[in-house]
Amino acid sequence: MNDDAQSPVFRPARGLAHCVIGTLALAGAAWAARGVWQVRLAVTGEPLSGPPDQGDGNHRPLTSLEDAYHLVSTVGDIATVLCAVTFLLWLSQVRDNARALSGQRLRYAGPWVYLGWIVPIANLWVPRGIVAEVYRAGRPDARLPWTVNVWWGLWLVGALSGAGLMYADSKDDVIARAYGDVTPLLVADTAVVGAAVACALVVRAVTDAQDSRGDAGARPATP
Repeated sequence: MNDDAQSPVFRPARGLAHCVIGTLALAGAAWAARGVWQVRLAVTGEPLSGPPDQGDGNHRPLTSLEDAYHLVSTVGDIATVLCAVTFLLWLSQVRDNARALSGQRLRYAGPWVYLGWIVPIANLWVPRGIVAEVYRAGRPDARLPWTVNVWWGLWLVGALSGAGLMYADSKDDVIARAYGDVTPLLVADTAVVGAAVACALVVRAVTDAQDSRGDAGARPATP
């Protein structure tokens, strides 16, 4: 659909923002727990029987600690997916609100709200650009909050560090890495938790900016 085919209606996003902040808190707690379990694995040390994945498709029975890590990691994965869905819903709504408030065509078309996270190279800056543009539509004369850059920097570390959000290895491989060198895993975990906290502040700042401009008398667009 052409972005200019219709004028969006301004819809306060505070309720959805609260949902996003709640899922961010859940995801951050889950990733913090994941880090705690990785430390426990490193301190306990690898069993004499070797890593869970023995090679050639052979897996030994998991220890109770390893089994618990599987559970904690799965909860973290579910929380991350839930957080991503609610965040994208919020981002789509506040982007529509930005068009309604500014009355102008935005730099990034609507599909980039979703494609910006998965298109290689573009995913290094497009999502941050969308958030920055949405914030400035609510407060044109204000400086971009420092939390936006902190959030995006931590997100890139956590997502692209080779041990975080986009790390493709199995849980058993991560367990083996925790036994060998847990530090890269903890760096990624810390970045993800920090990004969740910073993102919650960004969500609040963007939502407040839009609401304050609406309260000040910005004319909502009509369909």
